[in-house]
Amino acid sequence: MELRNKAAIVTGGSKGIGRAIALALAGEGANVAISARGSDYLERTARDIRSHGVEALPFAGDMGEESEIKKFVEETVQRFGRLDILVNNAGFGIFHKIADFPTDDWDDMFNLNVRGLFIATRESLSHLRKAGESVIVNVVSLAGKNAFVNGGGYAATKHAVLGFSRCLFLEERENGVRVLAICPGSVDTSFFDERSNVSQTRKQNMLQAEDVAESVLHMIKLKQCAMVSEIDIRPTNPKK
Repeated sequence: MELRNKAAIVTGGSKGIGRAIALALAGEGANVAISARGSDYLERTARDIRSHGVEALPFAGDMGEESEIKKFVEETVQRFGRLDILVNNAGFGIFHKIADFPTDDWDDMFNLNVRGLFIATRESLSHLRKAGESVIVNVVSLAGKNAFVNGGGYAATKHAVLGFSRCLFLEERENGVRVLAICPGSVDTSFFDERSNVSQTRKQNMLQAEDVAESVLHMIKLKQCAMVSEIDIRPTNPKK
Protein backbone atom coordinates (compact mmCIF):
# COMPACT_ATOMS: atom_id res chain seq x y z
CA MET A 1 0.00 0.00 0.00
CA GLU A 2 1.45 3.33 -1.09
CA LEU A 3 0.92 5.80 1.76
CA ARG A 4 1.78 9.07 0.06
CA ASN A 5 -1.26 11.39 0.08
CA LYS A 6 -3.34 8.86 1.98
CA ALA A 7 -5.38 10.08 4.98
CA ALA A 8 -5.19 8.52 8.43
CA ILE A 9 -6.90 8.92 11.78
CA VAL A 10 -5.04 8.01 14.96
CA THR A 11 -7.09 8.26 18.16
CA GLY A 12 -5.06 8.92 21.28
CA GLY A 13 -2.38 10.19 18.93
CA SER A 14 -0.58 12.77 21.04
CA LYS A 15 1.64 10.49 23.15
CA GLY A 16 3.07 6.99 23.39
CA ILE A 17 2.08 4.36 20.85
CA GLY A 18 -0.41 6.65 19.10
CA ARG A 19 2.20 9.37 18.58
CA ALA A 20 4.74 6.84 17.27
CA ILE A 21 2.23 5.43 14.77
CA ALA A 22 1.15 8.90 13.65
CA LEU A 23 4.75 9.94 12.99
CA ALA A 24 5.52 6.69 11.19
CA LEU A 25 2.57 7.26 8.85
CA ALA A 26 3.61 10.87 8.28
CA GLY A 27 7.12 9.70 7.48
CA GLU A 28 5.68 7.65 4.62
CA GLY A 29 3.76 10.64 3.23
CA ALA A 30 0.32 10.21 4.79
CA ASN A 31 -1.73 13.13 6.09
CA VAL A 32 -2.67 12.39 9.69
CA ALA A 33 -5.49 13.46 12.01
CA ILE A 34 -4.85 12.87 15.70
CA SER A 35 -7.11 13.17 18.72
CA ALA A 36 -6.45 13.60 22.42
CA ARG A 37 -8.28 15.12 25.37
CA GLY A 38 -5.59 17.71 26.11
CA SER A 39 -4.13 20.19 23.63
CA ASP A 40 -0.49 20.55 24.76
CA TYR A 41 0.94 17.24 23.56
CA LEU A 42 -1.55 17.29 20.69
CA GLU A 43 -0.14 20.47 19.19
CA ARG A 44 3.44 19.30 19.65
CA THR A 45 2.74 16.06 17.81
CA ALA A 46 0.89 17.93 15.06
CA ARG A 47 3.99 20.08 14.52
CA ASP A 48 6.15 16.98 14.33
CA ILE A 49 3.79 15.44 11.77
CA ARG A 50 3.97 18.56 9.61
CA SER A 51 7.77 18.44 9.74
CA HIS A 52 7.50 15.49 7.34
CA GLY A 53 5.93 17.77 4.72
CA VAL A 54 2.40 16.45 5.18
CA GLU A 55 -0.81 17.86 6.70
CA ALA A 56 -1.86 17.35 10.30
CA LEU A 57 -5.27 17.79 11.89
CA PRO A 58 -5.16 17.97 15.70
CA PHE A 59 -8.53 17.39 17.36
CA ALA A 60 -9.00 18.04 21.07
CA GLY A 61 -11.89 15.82 22.07
CA ASP A 62 -13.03 12.87 24.16
CA MET A 63 -13.08 9.62 22.20
CA GLY A 64 -15.53 8.26 24.75
CA GLU A 65 -18.20 10.73 23.60
CA GLU A 66 -20.19 9.74 20.51
CA SER A 67 -20.75 13.32 19.33
CA GLU A 68 -17.01 14.08 19.58
CA ILE A 69 -16.07 10.93 17.68
CA LYS A 70 -18.50 11.75 14.88
CA LYS A 71 -17.18 15.30 14.68
CA PHE A 72 -13.59 14.07 14.51
CA VAL A 73 -14.29 11.70 11.63
CA GLU A 74 -16.33 14.32 9.76
CA GLU A 75 -13.65 17.00 10.13
CA THR A 76 -10.96 14.58 8.97
CA VAL A 77 -12.83 13.67 5.79
CA GLN A 78 -13.67 17.31 5.11
CA ARG A 79 -10.03 18.34 5.56
CA PHE A 80 -8.35 15.54 3.62
CA GLY A 81 -11.16 14.56 1.24
CA ARG A 82 -10.80 10.89 2.06
CA LEU A 83 -10.04 8.33 4.77
CA ASP A 84 -7.76 5.37 4.17
CA ILE A 85 -6.48 4.35 7.59
CA LEU A 86 -8.11 4.25 11.03
CA VAL A 87 -5.93 3.53 14.05
CA ASN A 88 -8.02 2.96 17.18
CA ASN A 89 -5.44 3.59 19.87
CA ALA A 90 -7.25 5.66 22.53
CA GLY A 91 -7.61 3.75 25.77
CA PHE A 92 -6.50 3.49 29.38
CA GLY A 93 -6.21 1.06 32.25
CA ILE A 94 -7.41 1.09 35.85
CA PHE A 95 -6.32 -1.80 38.04
CA HIS A 96 -8.16 -3.21 41.06
CA LYS A 97 -9.09 -6.62 42.35
CA ILE A 98 -12.57 -7.45 41.08
CA ALA A 99 -14.03 -7.55 44.59
CA ASP A 100 -12.97 -3.93 45.09
CA PHE A 101 -13.58 -2.57 41.57
CA PRO A 102 -15.54 0.71 41.59
CA THR A 103 -18.40 0.67 39.09
CA ASP A 104 -17.50 4.13 37.75
CA ASP A 105 -13.94 3.01 36.92
CA TRP A 106 -15.27 -0.11 35.19
CA ASP A 107 -17.77 1.91 33.15
CA ASP A 108 -15.21 4.58 32.20
CA MET A 109 -12.81 1.99 30.83
CA PHE A 110 -15.45 0.17 28.80
CA ASN A 111 -16.79 3.47 27.53
CA LEU A 112 -13.48 4.50 25.96
CA ASN A 113 -11.68 1.22 25.32
CA VAL A 114 -14.64 -0.63 23.78
CA ARG A 115 -17.63 1.60 23.08
CA GLY A 116 -15.57 4.50 21.74
CA LEU A 117 -13.55 2.18 19.51
CA PHE A 118 -16.75 0.67 18.13
CA ILE A 119 -18.25 4.09 17.35
CA ALA A 120 -15.06 5.34 15.68
CA THR A 121 -15.01 2.21 13.54
CA ARG A 122 -18.69 2.39 12.60
CA GLU A 123 -18.47 6.07 11.67
CA SER A 124 -15.34 5.50 9.56
CA LEU A 125 -16.39 2.41 7.64
CA SER A 126 -18.34 4.07 4.83
CA HIS A 127 -15.33 6.27 4.06
CA LEU A 128 -12.85 3.41 4.32
CA ARG A 129 -14.92 1.29 1.93
CA LYS A 130 -14.85 4.08 -0.65
CA ALA A 131 -11.06 4.12 -0.60
CA GLY A 132 -10.85 0.77 -2.39
CA GLU A 133 -7.94 -0.34 -0.20
CA SER A 134 -7.92 0.67 3.44
CA VAL A 135 -6.83 -0.48 6.87
CA ILE A 136 -8.18 -0.47 10.42
CA VAL A 137 -5.64 -1.00 13.19
CA ASN A 138 -6.97 -1.78 16.66
CA VAL A 139 -4.33 -1.40 19.33
CA VAL A 140 -5.22 -4.17 21.75
CA SER A 141 -2.76 -5.66 24.27
CA LEU A 142 -1.45 -9.04 25.34
CA ALA A 143 -3.96 -8.47 28.15
CA GLY A 144 -6.55 -9.31 25.51
CA LYS A 145 -5.23 -12.88 25.50
CA ASN A 146 -4.08 -13.34 29.09
CA ALA A 147 -5.16 -12.89 32.69
CA PHE A 148 -3.42 -11.27 35.65
CA VAL A 149 -4.23 -10.17 39.19
CA ASN A 150 -5.87 -6.71 39.32
CA GLY A 151 -6.48 -6.86 35.56
CA GLY A 152 -10.10 -8.00 35.55
CA GLY A 153 -11.43 -4.73 34.15
CA TYR A 154 -8.63 -3.84 31.76
CA ALA A 155 -8.22 -7.38 30.42
CA ALA A 156 -11.97 -7.64 29.91
CA THR A 157 -11.94 -4.51 27.70
CA LYS A 158 -9.05 -5.83 25.65
CA HIS A 159 -10.59 -9.29 25.27
CA ALA A 160 -13.68 -7.48 23.96
CA VAL A 161 -11.65 -5.46 21.46
CA LEU A 162 -9.89 -8.58 20.19
CA GLY A 163 -13.20 -10.38 19.67
CA PHE A 164 -14.58 -7.30 17.93
CA SER A 165 -11.52 -7.13 15.66
CA ARG A 166 -11.80 -10.77 14.65
CA CYS A 167 -15.44 -10.32 13.64
CA LEU A 168 -14.70 -7.05 11.87
CA PHE A 169 -11.98 -8.49 9.66
CA LEU A 170 -14.31 -11.28 8.50
CA GLU A 171 -17.08 -8.79 7.72
CA GLU A 172 -15.01 -6.17 5.92
CA ARG A 173 -12.40 -8.11 3.96
CA GLU A 174 -14.75 -8.31 0.96
CA ASN A 175 -15.07 -4.51 1.05
CA GLY A 176 -11.33 -3.97 0.69
CA VAL A 177 -10.87 -3.08 4.36
CA ARG A 178 -8.05 -4.97 6.05
CA VAL A 179 -8.15 -5.22 9.84
CA LEU A 180 -5.18 -5.64 12.17
CA ALA A 181 -5.31 -6.28 15.90
CA ILE A 182 -1.90 -5.58 17.37
CA CYS A 183 -1.29 -6.89 20.87
CA PRO A 184 1.76 -5.33 22.52
CA GLY A 185 3.25 -6.49 25.78
CA SER A 186 4.83 -3.95 28.10
CA VAL A 187 5.70 -0.72 26.29
CA ASP A 188 7.71 2.07 27.92
CA THR A 189 5.10 4.85 27.78
CA SER A 190 3.27 7.05 30.26
CA PHE A 191 0.90 4.10 30.81
CA PHE A 192 3.47 2.77 33.29
CA ASP A 193 4.65 6.10 34.70
CA GLU A 194 1.81 6.22 37.23
CA ARG A 195 2.39 2.66 38.46
CA SER A 196 4.92 2.87 41.27
CA ASN A 197 5.48 -0.90 41.38
CA VAL A 198 7.24 -0.90 37.98
CA SER A 199 11.01 -0.91 38.48
CA GLN A 200 13.40 1.14 36.37
CA THR A 201 15.18 -2.07 35.37
CA ARG A 202 11.96 -3.51 34.01
CA LYS A 203 11.20 -0.30 32.11
CA GLN A 204 14.61 -0.46 30.45
CA ASN A 205 13.71 -3.87 29.02
CA MET A 206 10.25 -2.90 27.78
CA LEU A 207 9.31 -2.38 24.16
CA GLN A 208 9.51 1.13 22.77
CA ALA A 209 6.50 2.77 21.14
CA GLU A 210 8.46 2.88 17.88
CA ASP A 211 8.71 -0.94 17.91
CA VAL A 212 4.93 -1.16 17.82
CA ALA A 213 4.67 1.54 15.15
CA GLU A 214 7.16 -0.28 12.93
CA SER A 215 5.09 -3.47 13.11
CA VAL A 216 1.90 -1.56 12.28
CA LEU A 217 3.58 0.17 9.34
CA HIS A 218 4.84 -3.14 7.96
CA MET A 219 1.30 -4.55 7.92
CA ILE A 220 -0.22 -1.46 6.32
CA LYS A 221 2.38 -1.39 3.53
CA LEU A 222 1.71 -4.98 2.48
CA LYS A 223 0.05 -5.51 -0.88
CA GLN A 224 -3.74 -5.40 -0.80
CA CYS A 225 -3.92 -9.15 -1.36
CA ALA A 226 -2.11 -9.81 1.94
CA MET A 227 -3.47 -9.21 5.43
CA VAL A 228 -1.83 -9.81 8.79
CA SER A 229 -4.85 -9.99 11.07
CA GLU A 230 -3.07 -10.23 14.46
CA ILE A 231 0.38 -9.43 15.77
CA ASP A 232 1.73 -10.26 19.22
CA ILE A 233 4.78 -8.19 20.10
CA ARG A 234 6.52 -8.44 23.45
CA PRO A 235 9.84 -7.70 25.15
CA THR A 236 12.45 -10.34 24.40
CA ASN A 237 13.53 -10.66 28.01
CA PRO A 238 11.27 -8.60 30.29
CA LYS A 239 12.73 -9.94 33.52
CA LYS A 240 16.37 -9.34 32.67
